[in-house]
Amino acid sequence: MLFSPACERNQQPIRELLRQWLPPGARVLEIGSGSGQHAIFFAKALAGLDWQPSERREALNDLAERIALEGRSGLAVAARVAEPFELDVDQAEHWPSNDFDALFSANTCHIMAAGSVANLIAGAAKGLKPGGLLLLYGPFRDEGIPMAASNAAFDAHLRSLDPGMGLRDAQEIGRWAQEQGFTAMADQPMPAQNRCLIFRLA
Repeated sequence: MLFSPACERNQQPIRELLRQWLPPGARVLEIGSGSGQHAIFFAKALAGLDWQPSERREALNDLAERIALEGRSGLAVAARVAEPFELDVDQAEHWPSNDFDALFSANTCHIMAAGSVANLIAGAAKGLKPGGLLLLYGPFRDEGIPMAASNAAFDAHLRSLDPGMGLRDAQEIGRWAQEQGFTAMADQPMPAQNRCLIFRLA
């Protein structure tokens, strides 16, 4: 099965963030679930959580393998990990409508093209219930403010692999979110120069 060291490193602080922000019994859509480690870890830790993993078609089988092996037992009381489904943020027809209390995505914005990040936010506005939360975790940059050395090196590395990748500007994400009817709620510092940008849908 796929294994992400980054998931292992960040899952505990993200769990505490989710515990703080999610309503009881929240139904959460995860974009870019990857190895499925977050889905399993959070469902084992947070009672009543209903977690919906998703991935692009080419990565769906690997994700489904972990969910099938680890996502059916040992979960917190009344928690559930749903069968993962296909979701490509650039395909509008893939997005559900008004089904979720929150949308969570970790370490995806910097590997997407800028237009895909905007599409993710537009899709979130479609997929969330009124008052739903959008939580974007990862490293971000800020207009005119130098990045930490580690983030600057990571950004340069990503752009050397693909000019369309790179750390996204938190202020630009905020503008895209506002255009889709979101209100900025928090810009939460996280370990290792990461942050979680949190928005609420009107």
